[in-house]
Amino acid sequence: MELGSLIGLIGAIGMIVGAMISGGGIGPFIDIPSILIVFGGTFFAAMYTAPLGTYLGSFGAMAKAFLPPIKKMDQLITRMVELAAVARKDGMMALEGQQVPDKFFEKGLQMLVDGADENKLVSQLNQEIKSMKVRHEANQGCVKAWIDIAPAMGMIGTLIGLVLMLGNMADPKAIGPAMAVALLTTLYGAFIANVLFMPMLTKLENFTAYEVRYREMVITGLRGIARSESPRNIQDQMAANLPPKMQAKLDAA
Repeated sequence: MELGSLIGLIGAIGMIVGAMISGGGIGPFIDIPSILIVFGGTFFAAMYTAPLGTYLGSFGAMAKAFLPPIKKMDQLITRMVELAAVARKDGMMALEGQQVPDKFFEKGLQMLVDGADENKLVSQLNQEIKSMKVRHEANQGCVKAWIDIAPAMGMIGTLIGLVLMLGNMADPKAIGPAMAVALLTTLYGAFIANVLFMPMLTKLENFTAYEVRYREMVITGLRGIARSESPRNIQDQMAANLPPKMQAKLDAA
């Protein structure tokens, strides 16, 4: 679990709810017509920004904002250096069946065992990265649709509330509910966009960037093995992507 996401979400909601309670409770801030307009309207309007399968699948991708990448770059480098030493000593066939941290690494290693040259290796693995980015961008596009559409739905609800209010000025009892719709839809739209989905989109984009960097490091290491470079050179090339403290830790090891 990514504690930053969880604590941030709970903290933001807690501050907002706390302000509501201190002002007299959350009851005045709950309005069914406003909820239908903003939450329901945004859900369905966002649905036709992408194919149905992609849209429904994006909810699973949203959950990843609370699940940090489990792939460790320092562990990747350590394992790559070990495999480079094995390949240099015993040849590429000795890499057959070696344990590696993830499927992408395994696919590239198997290509080396099967005799793929450096150009083919790099070309195919880069295509894998490109395909991954396309998938992630499709899911993130659905998240962005919520950010863009929710405030607009809030504005639509505000206009609906104003029309209802102005059309019933002679009836004082109708002004209150209409004003509630006008104001609360704007509140709901801002809440959905800025509290729920905008931070989530940023976190997902950061996780994608991390995954791309990780996979590029895998390619760098496998290219070094294909060229029969020394394990030390491979480590130095891969470690260039790490912070200085982690580089120093690897050097000490």
